[in-house]
Amino acid sequence: MKIGIVLPATPGYSETFFTNKIKGLQEHGYTVVLFVNSDKNKTTLPVKIINAPNLSGNSGMVLLRSFLCLMETFVFHFSATIRLFQLNANDKIPFSKNIKSIIASSHILSEKLDWLHFGFGTMALDKENVAASIKAEMAVSFRGFDHYVYPQKNKNCYQLLFSKKVKYHVLSDGMKSDLVQKGIPATHIEKITPAINMDLFTANLDRVKNDSLKIVTAARLHWIKGLDYTLEALALVKEKGIQFHYTIIGEGLEKERLQFLVHQLELGNEVTFAGKLNPEEVKKELQKAQVYLQYSHQEGFCNAALEAQAMGKICIVSDADGLKENVVDTITGFVIPKRNPLYLASKIMEVNGLSAIEKTAVSKNAMERIKAFFNIEKQKIAFIKFYEKN
Repeated sequence: MKIGIVLPATPGYSETFFTNKIKGLQEHGYTVVLFVNSDKNKTTLPVKIINAPNLSGNSGMVLLRSFLCLMETFVFHFSATIRLFQLNANDKIPFSKNIKSIIASSHILSEKLDWLHFGFGTMALDKENVAASIKAEMAVSFRGFDHYVYPQKNKNCYQLLFSKKVKYHVLSDGMKSDLVQKGIPATHIEKITPAINMDLFTANLDRVKNDSLKIVTAARLHWIKGLDYTLEALALVKEKGIQFHYTIIGEGLEKERLQFLVHQLELGNEVTFAGKLNPEEVKKELQKAQVYLQYSHQEGFCNAALEAQAMGKICIVSDADGLKENVVDTITGFVIPKRNPLYLASKIMEVNGLSAIEKTAVSKNAMERIKAFFNIEKQKIAFIKFYEKN
């Protein structure tokens, strides 16, 4: 079987879910081809990478490249190109947009595939007919932002996609339920949760000996991660006289705003922005901590919370869709209502006051559940079944 995966770029340092999936498929004997807009991320994966046409630059250069690309795809991949044009025309896509779609998809039309899998829902936009044009089965993954946020800014953006024959991969039951409500048959949707490297993210249950509470979050610095609410809650914890240190792992557009919020809340001595870290460095930060926070407004699932549980950390998370399936409330961690800093502060203080026996019980439950249900081997098998069962 030959599977093409469409991504914005080659998998980055934090996108282990793509790397693990590709390795698993290759181990099973499948051929994988990556179609990317950028190969700037260095990858050691032994996989064929095909770049999308480079249509950047001045208008004259873009026009020339577009013309050459169009001529090439019509000459060397005539049948697939004509099919794509006709399928787009049947969907009443205007001529100019149809031509743009052909140019943008030309690097995919060159390959013969059994499956064409778009790694994010947004990657399938304006390419809804490409799989059919090369006579491949079509799959689409929804992971979080593409499912919850993008459609809010772009109403009905998936209307054409949802009319096609597609097999969907989602991360949570909540996402599956949303798609069913949009008219997608449940039989066309498979939930495959993320998985983590249990060899890396593992630890014993010896409690970290610290004079103060150590808390950590790993997240891109984006409004959807609820970091402003988290900082407001920690300011309330500080007011109660509890000593703590909070480390935020990650980079993003909201960094300056969050740094100013730290200043306004007088948390400069309590908060560290650690920036982007590799998995080994993330593990070291988790080893220092007792509590992991993920107070997001919405999450597809959240690998970082899985890694923290595997390390035996007490997780406090919001009740965002993926998180309330990721953590079992009061059993493997604590799930609380989102957008409530007062409640979060109260829960942090409550967890800090738990006895060693109570903390150990939660940690053991978390570690055992992660090991049983979120290991990479289980995920590999799930994806093999995903492509074989159609």
